[in-house]
Amino acid sequence: MSKPILKWAGGKTQLIKQIEEFLPEEIKTKKLKKYAEPFIGGGALFFYLQDKYKIDETYISDTNKDLILLYKTVKENLNELLKQLLIISNKYHAITIEEKRKEYFYKIRELYNEGITESSYQNLTKESIRRVTQLIFLNRTCFNGLYRVNSKGLFNVPFGKYTNPGIYNEKSLRGASQLLKNTIIECSSYQNLPKEFLTNSLIYFDPPYRPLSNTSSFTAYNKSNFNDYSQIELANYYKNISENKNLFLILSNSDPKNSDKNDNFFDELYDKFIINRVNATRIINSKAKGRGKITEILVTNKEF
Repeated sequence: MSKPILKWAGGKTQLIKQIEEFLPEEIKTKKLKKYAEPFIGGGALFFYLQDKYKIDETYISDTNKDLILLYKTVKENLNELLKQLLIISNKYHAITIEEKRKEYFYKIRELYNEGITESSYQNLTKESIRRVTQLIFLNRTCFNGLYRVNSKGLFNVPFGKYTNPGIYNEKSLRGASQLLKNTIIECSSYQNLPKEFLTNSLIYFDPPYRPLSNTSSFTAYNKSNFNDYSQIELANYYKNISENKNLFLILSNSDPKNSDKNDNFFDELYDKFIINRVNATRIINSKAKGRGKITEILVTNKEF
């Protein structure tokens, strides 16, 4: 099984087998040849489906520019990325004193935050590839492998105390590059899905989850806030496109009933669809003891 390139908050690796139960047979029998994932994030389900079912036409997008830059770089300029990753990995692992490693981490984080410019995302320049290298490094060496930014879009996750973090993984990246080979990659909102993917396709929506409480471990993956109004907009879009012929839809989100049995937010939003509840293990508040078994929702537009 191909693994995601980045560790990602709310990643779907642990839920893949459960999600697979809700996949349309048409994907498995190759009658359905198109797949789109507009909130790509870490891409666990995308890489799994591409690896297992070899889908002909795929589309991924996200509003996080650095994330899209990473996928484009892995697809189009992997060799240069691998060179830079090897250099930064060797430098980090050559440092044996934790305090010095910490200094190196914060130096890279500072350089990464200084590099936020629009021009970084237009073409795959040496500077943009360096930025992707820094992103992978930070993801592998920061606390809990989080990706989190503040209101200014600055990466603010602190140093993580790992003995031997896997910064350089050529085999995994070459596998990911191959799976991205024929994929359309765009920095765009889910509302801009190409028309050709709005029929005879499977679309998986994995938006930022609605927090279960005020202390939920909810991390911003870009500087915009995906609030309840955003969730309602998404639900309306889901309803509108569900009328298209031969379109199979799956949507993931948190289950408000974990914290309030009377919270029917999603049950009401998606009352015209099939709401399935699956088990997951998440941190549901700011304390470590908040990690435990909870349910999440999978909304489908058809009985698959």
